[in-house]
Amino acid sequence: MKVIKTNGIELYTESFGIETNPAILLVAGATVSMLYWDAEFCERLAEKGFFVIRYDNRDVGKSTFYEPGKAPYDIVDLTDDAIAILDGYKIGQAHFVGMSLGGLITQIAAINYPSRVQTLTLLSTGPWGDSDPSIPEMDTSILDFHSKAGTVNWTNEDSVVHYLIQGAQLMSGRKQFDKQRSENLIRAEFIRANNFISMFNHATLGGGEEFWNRLDEIKQPTLIIHGTEDKIWHYQHAGVLLEKLNDAKLITLEGTGHELHFDDWDTIIEGITKLIKK
Repeated sequence: MKVIKTNGIELYTESFGIETNPAILLVAGATVSMLYWDAEFCERLAEKGFFVIRYDNRDVGKSTFYEPGKAPYDIVDLTDDAIAILDGYKIGQAHFVGMSLGGLITQIAAINYPSRVQTLTLLSTGPWGDSDPSIPEMDTSILDFHSKAGTVNWTNEDSVVHYLIQGAQLMSGRKQFDKQRSENLIRAEFIRANNFISMFNHATLGGGEEFWNRLDEIKQPTLIIHGTEDKIWHYQHAGVLLEKLNDAKLITLEGTGHELHFDDWDTIIEGITKLIKK
């Protein structure tokens, strides 16, 4: 465990593996803490010869949080936080692995800090820029689910679990949904968070316009990993990324939704390892 203090905030991090090995920074998506990157996943990745860092973005887990309402920071600040973590560990360059919002942060980092980002792995995300307007937007079932958030008692653990486990199942694809694993994660997030509902500040994020539509500047080798049943970022966004990025390859996860499914771990870890060690 290591707390990185930067620009008046604290970022809670955890590392796996040997510090002298090539570094991988895992950048999580909106509303979830570093626990989304399961410790076993991180350990298995580290066993491939990497120094793996996971961390809490602002407003989740044990990092600095703000009162719920509107985030007093933007997506570029979150990108700067990622670089500050590398500085805190005295790491010059790292391989960035970003999921969903984390994938957008990773793209901005590659544009704004090209010397710090060695490779990109983009999971379940889309381009930081214009995409194909014909691609379906977020599935309406997800929007309907979020519209019921006001009925939840967010101070009661069981109420939160009952609600969020429905969301996790909704975002899963055709592969078997592990209800117990999902419940364990939600309970751990709830118990561990400094202020659990501050996570909703991520929904108000803005900024980053100066980096919009600049994907052609990304020269680093990139791996795109996307599930065919993703209801948040439609699978077709992977094709847009593949077209816009200079040096990119795609791994398709058949039947996978917007999730880091246990059955896909081997494929994801193997893909990242090949990308870095090629």
